[in-house]
Amino acid sequence: MSVTYQPKKRKRARSHGFLKRKSTAGGRKTVLRRRRKGRKRLTA
Repeated sequence: MSVTYQPKKRKRARSHGFLKRKSTAGGRKTVLRRRRKGRKRLTA
């Protein structure tokens, strides 16, 4: 088996970050839900 997870901060931010979340209706709902729940971190 090979190691498959090669983390990259920029790619993570671009695909799961705040701006990406805010750019879609579903993403906005996600941020809203996490705010309501009281999450310390809303996005990656």
